[in-house]
Amino acid sequence: MSTGLLITPRVQLDEGLKALNLDLAETQRQRLIQFLTLLMRWNRTFNLTAVRDPREAVTRHLLDSLAVLPYMAGTPVLDLGTGPGLPGIPLAIAEPAAHFVLLDSNGKKIRFVRQAALELNLRGIEVVQARMESYRPQQKFATIVSRAVAELESLWQAAEPLLASPGRLLVMKGRRPEAELSALSAPNPRCHPLSVPGLNAERHLIEIRRD
Repeated sequence: MSTGLLITPRVQLDEGLKALNLDLAETQRQRLIQFLTLLMRWNRTFNLTAVRDPREAVTRHLLDSLAVLPYMAGTPVLDLGTGPGLPGIPLAIAEPAAHFVLLDSNGKKIRFVRQAALELNLRGIEVVQARMESYRPQQKFATIVSRAVAELESLWQAAEPLLASPGRLLVMKGRRPEAELSALSAPNPRCHPLSVPGLNAERHLIEIRRD
């Protein structure tokens, strides 16, 4: 990626998408930056994320979220513990034909996610405020994704009743979680190293398949 003090979030995003081999349309790229701008604005008042620098947020929020896109297994998609819409909103922007449910129990963050979906005109997003342990919709999900909101076994216990067959649970982690993998009751988990452009830190994706 390019370096230098004058690089803009949009240039950084474009270079990151190229490194991820993701060919998004201009409208999608604009929406990603609009989401980031909205997140940074709300963050000044509501403290939604510890990341304050927009350029750091491109890497840690947008590109980090989009790095899991090749592993998704279809729609509908559940973002379990979405927080301020991560990874759900970037993924929904990248996959506009898919139906997404973004779930979190934090009212402040859910209000932001609802507003972001409205302002960005993301019609494929349903926003739900609930605890993941008690969420029991009628539909099951082809893809369930979660961004390190709990240990693997807790996430598996919450996700297993919601997962379709076939379906995939995708859990985003930092370092390879050896202890959590050892304690996991789910069959045959797969651990994929992820490369996030511009991020000098380990990222791994734990994939649990129900075939």
